[in-house]
Amino acid sequence: MAVAGRASELDGTPPQGFARLTASARNLTTFLAGFLGIPRSQNDNRPGHREPGPAVELDCLRHILAPALLAAAAQRSEEIGIGADRVLIQRGIIDEDAYLDHLATYIGIGIETLEDVSPIDCLLPADGIHLCARHGILPIRQQDEPVYVSAPHGYCARRIVRLIAQYPSLLPRIRLTSTARFNAFLEYHSGNVLAGTAAEGLASRFPDLSAAPASASHGRLFHLFRHILRLVGPVVLLTLAPMLLLELCSVILAIWFLLFTSLRLAGCFSTPRRRPPLPRLHDSQLPIYTVVAALYREASSVAPLMQHINALDYPREKLDIKLVIETDDLQTRAAIARLGPMPHVQVIIAPDVGPRTKPKALNCALTFARGTFITVFDAEDKPEPGQLREALDVFRTHGPEVVCAQASLCIDNTADGWIPRMFTAEYAGQFDVFLQGFSNFAMPLPLGGSSNHFRTCVLREVGGWDPYNVTEDADLGFRLARFNYRCVMFPSTTYEEAPASFGAWLRQRSRWMKGWMQTWSVHMRYPRQLWQDAGPGGFFTLNILVGGNVLTALAHPFLLGELLVRSVMSAFDDSVASFFAKPFIELYLAAIVAGYLTTVAIGLIGLAKRDLLGEAWVLILTPVYWVCLSIAAWRALYQLLAEPYHWEKTEHGLARHSRLASRSRTETSEHRRGVAQR
Repeated sequence: MAVAGRASELDGTPPQGFARLTASARNLTTFLAGFLGIPRSQNDNRPGHREPGPAVELDCLRHILAPALLAAAAQRSEEIGIGADRVLIQRGIIDEDAYLDHLATYIGIGIETLEDVSPIDCLLPADGIHLCARHGILPIRQQDEPVYVSAPHGYCARRIVRLIAQYPSLLPRIRLTSTARFNAFLEYHSGNVLAGTAAEGLASRFPDLSAAPASASHGRLFHLFRHILRLVGPVVLLTLAPMLLLELCSVILAIWFLLFTSLRLAGCFSTPRRRPPLPRLHDSQLPIYTVVAALYREASSVAPLMQHINALDYPREKLDIKLVIETDDLQTRAAIARLGPMPHVQVIIAPDVGPRTKPKALNCALTFARGTFITVFDAEDKPEPGQLREALDVFRTHGPEVVCAQASLCIDNTADGWIPRMFTAEYAGQFDVFLQGFSNFAMPLPLGGSSNHFRTCVLREVGGWDPYNVTEDADLGFRLARFNYRCVMFPSTTYEEAPASFGAWLRQRSRWMKGWMQTWSVHMRYPRQLWQDAGPGGFFTLNILVGGNVLTALAHPFLLGELLVRSVMSAFDDSVASFFAKPFIELYLAAIVAGYLTTVAIGLIGLAKRDLLGEAWVLILTPVYWVCLSIAAWRALYQLLAEPYHWEKTEHGLARHSRLASRSRTETSEHRRGVAQR
């Protein structure tokens, strides 16, 4: 048999030389990976990939823990489809190091602390060590022999017990270590590789799709613009009257304005496709799901965030939670430590290399992600408990071309002021109305920065997030489209906190605007290639939706000023007809009015869907809000030129009111009254 043949190779003369040793290691790695069930394809941790038979991984604990407890762990293992050892460890019943000590003693295998192992001892190239993170197996060299260090997860412990029983000759070749030690070793010894992958991975693989600084070329479009400006710019400025140039620019801006509002209306009036509900998946059929939260100065938000993650309707043993923090964020690190042991949570320190941005932190987590699917939550997020299962239903319903499912985002602190109220109407219109219908068009979906769920293998395929783009979500939506993948919306909600002060709102919105400018500039570097990759729909969506979002905010003061100047000039003529006699005045007026009315209409529909029509009065302030958006857009344009990769942090945990908390208190009171009456 091929397996027996590979195992028998280990009984012969040890390979001579590093090349032969590495080749032997690769052969055995293939064998071990297949036997231990290490994921090697797109079907990582696929549902239903179970290991039948008794829970032999618990035999080492027969005289350590109560028989009833071991029987319950074995039963739970059978119910959810994961190793019984992971049940005990994830539930905090036994420490992982303690379990591994018992397992190693029972089967006669060694424990590897990795303290005396250096990168020179690794039988993988330096740029490949980080790949061990997701698989939990590391080949090293000890006394000129290949040794395999395993941090068991899933069914690995059960398979190791059976492997050693079947092939005793493998005993000296396999070591056990805890997940914490394994990850710490990789972070410490592969720090430069991990940092380079997180910060420069996309730029090195797909340089034309990254906003990273380029030393030579920024694309043909920008060279073309530069040459046009150099050659004909001075001639145009000298020969054409300034008023004519102003009129021409105003007309172009007004038309773009109208196209933007028309596309938004088209999405709003497209009826979302409702698919019949699917049967609930049994826990044993659920895949490993990675949940990532990038935290910076979020000490006050850590405990509430973990409460909402732990409240998700998903087996804790199948949650792979990654909390990514920065090197200097000692307060958040201390807040996580105060929560006590969390075996299902890995804390990752983002290396201080490259830009300090959320997408770089997410890339750090992606390296260690073990889930078939991965989702991102922000520090202040409150996802609905059933969101992960609903996202899985989306992937079950659609074909493999759908690789991202976006949940709706909703503002929770609506009562904190007029800005959160306007934010509430804006989010309700965007996520509950426009994007729900727009996803029917099979066009690139501008994602939100939270509660988007991905197929992990595809996310790695397209290069992960762009650490140099400060709105990595919008960029990723268009990059997925260029790889012929689709994103869709699904009806689940994550509640978020909106900034209540103008300063906090301005910093956040300026970052968004700057990121949309980066997204447009990256994907329009080669317009012809964009047309070929994303098709006409993707090309026009980028220019009308993303470009239009920014351009309307930049152009709004000019169009508004044009109307005001015409109004003042007409006042001296003492005639209403003279106002409309000016060229293109109807176009300017239509652009402004259409923009205001569209914003109000979409906001009203969204508020109605959220049963929040009592907050609709804030839409009267739409013209004021648009002026604020223009301020943010022009500030973003300045920042794009001065500090393009600076991430302006939005402070969370400042909300004074919570609709969810109020609703929960009301439901609790009603329940108590009902109990008392009974």
